[in-house]
Amino acid sequence: MMHKEVIKSMVEIMTIDEEYIAKIDVPQSLNKTTDIFSSDSEIVKTFDSLSPNFKRRVSRLQKVYSGDGAGSKQLFPEQEIVTAYGLFDVVVPPYNLDELAFYYENSFANHAAISAKVANVVGLGYNFIPTSSTIEKLELAESDQELQRAQRKVARGKNLMAEWLELMNDEDTFTHTLEKVYTDYESTGNGYIEIGRKVTGEIGYIGHIPSTTIRVRRIRDGYIQVVNQRVVFFRNFQDTTTENPVTKDTRPNELIHIKKYSPKNTYYGVPDTVSSAFSIVGDILAAKYNIDYFENKAVPRYILTLKGAKLSPESEDRFFRFMQSGLRGQNHRTLYIPLPGDSIDKKVEFDMKPIENTVQEGSFEKYHKSNINDILMSHQVPISKVGSGEGSIASAMVGDRTFKEQVSRPSQRNLEKIINKIIKEKTDMLLFKFNEFTLTDEDTQSKIDERYLRMRVIVPNEVRERNNLPVRPDGNEFVELRPQQSADQRARALGTRQRDQNRTDNSTDSLSSTNMRAPGGEGRQNT
Repeated sequence: MMHKEVIKSMVEIMTIDEEYIAKIDVPQSLNKTTDIFSSDSEIVKTFDSLSPNFKRRVSRLQKVYSGDGAGSKQLFPEQEIVTAYGLFDVVVPPYNLDELAFYYENSFANHAAISAKVANVVGLGYNFIPTSSTIEKLELAESDQELQRAQRKVARGKNLMAEWLELMNDEDTFTHTLEKVYTDYESTGNGYIEIGRKVTGEIGYIGHIPSTTIRVRRIRDGYIQVVNQRVVFFRNFQDTTTENPVTKDTRPNELIHIKKYSPKNTYYGVPDTVSSAFSIVGDILAAKYNIDYFENKAVPRYILTLKGAKLSPESEDRFFRFMQSGLRGQNHRTLYIPLPGDSIDKKVEFDMKPIENTVQEGSFEKYHKSNINDILMSHQVPISKVGSGEGSIASAMVGDRTFKEQVSRPSQRNLEKIINKIIKEKTDMLLFKFNEFTLTDEDTQSKIDERYLRMRVIVPNEVRERNNLPVRPDGNEFVELRPQQSADQRARALGTRQRDQNRTDNSTDSLSSTNMRAPGGEGRQNT
């Protein structure tokens, strides 16, 4: 079933045949009128958890047309109806949030692109690194014992912070919570992290709230959530003084709003999905066209013609039943029907012509591929990231590098700054950092580490910390090489070893040489 709201809310930016839209079946649960924030004041007063003061304000806002002992029974025009948007003083989103969520669930290319972003931005886990002030204190340690004590303290702090984050939600891991938030962020342009505090004021809960249920207050003093006619008010993060203007809750939780920037709206974010709306809607319509074709196709496989004769009722019935069921599931069947002979003025002719006996394929194949490219381009996700086998390994590596530098890492930095506001309430010794997907394999990374250790660029404990291994007491000293190893290392670094230089110059398949190895063992040939 096709959702009419997928089309109608894009009318301002798209031109679509209204007659065709009218023929599309619309599930009532997805209709725009189901937006609970569009409910009028009479329905809003029945919502749960509303404070008595708020209900009285709602009653005063309603117009009363009355006289001396009697009142009007007219139905008020639509423009005079006060909805929950006005009563709760919240701002209408620039796009239908339920529809944007519908795009995520029903466009496989959009779903794959968003899932790739989620997996590479927040799905790789996280770590903790020392702050700049902590690193400075480590460098100012006066003795090895003092340095080791400080390093052990940092290692214990990392373990305690990881345990603390996992205790903040009994249902989900912290990574899973962030995956939900970031999925909303990419699907609807808005993601929300809920912060609950203990009586002491310390953070005791970190969770996710679906972005489709949240609206931003006009004066930016909080947020309103409405689900199944139940209302909840949330404060801004680290705001513990704003009074609850809507419900009875005297200790509301807090929200961190993560939004994708849009120059046209300062209250809500706008996802990348909107820029590819043409392709998403077109792809959905093309898929529905193919489904309708296979479900409603009424083209016969054969046309039978008989001229110059009339079959008996028995022969006609036998022939009809054979064509309806006798051909199904059986190969090389033979039908024998006696036909009358030719007469002087009539010649009996029987013919059976196939109409549709070729392989049937789906329509709009090129259009479908074009839509996929447009959707992935709007998300800046290379096709290799969504599981497609198209393209070479070299192009996939280039795409991965571009995706990491332009999409993944910048998004991680923005989220890290937001999450570190939570971490700072617990400790000022560590910073939250997402794990990045690496472009080098473990073998290559080990060779890089070995080279840095030999050249005394890093110490062993730096390598161990990066691999989440505990520090060693003797790991803060540079690796001491033997005299011959040290000489070889300097020669290799400076390129002064004559034997290695000669080997490189004489190599027949060196990248820097113009000599190419001839096929078939024919010897060296110059090109």
